[in-house]
Amino acid sequence: MIRRTALRTLITVAVTATLALPLTQGAQAATPDTTAPAGAATINTDDGNPFRWMELDGLRADFQFMCPAGHCVGFWSLVLTDNVAQQKFEGHKFFVYAPATGEFSFFLDTDIAVRTVDHPSRVRLVDTEFMRSHPRVEVRYGDPDHPDRARVVASATTLM
Repeated sequence: MIRRTALRTLITVAVTATLALPLTQGAQAATPDTTAPAGAATINTDDGNPFRWMELDGLRADFQFMCPAGHCVGFWSLVLTDNVAQQKFEGHKFFVYAPATGEFSFFLDTDIAVRTVDHPSRVRLVDTEFMRSHPRVEVRYGDPDHPDRARVVASATTLM
């Protein structure tokens, strides 16, 4: 009789532990990371990054949140690396150029598309049809009216 009761108790404990394990793991995953700085979001950089298949020179993929008109969205964009952004730039404009076709694209300035920007911190390329349809896109610094004379400061090349 004692063996039967002990066996039933052991089986009940094992089944309860087996059923409770996924629940406790889910609770641990939902618990905020207290070692991260306040307000920091944990982001897996490969999730949804449309630029992961590109060769980036002077650019890096950046995940950003924006709340235009109270509707928050997260999006990926390309920004200048710290090494490039810290260089001296004076007197001209940054612009996006596809050398193979001679076409221009735009930067995202807050939530407005602009053709040129003055400061390296405002260089922000978003995933657009332009980016996908040109094998190489360059960020140039100079006079947009004479793109062939402008300095190439960064580039994104689609890997095929």
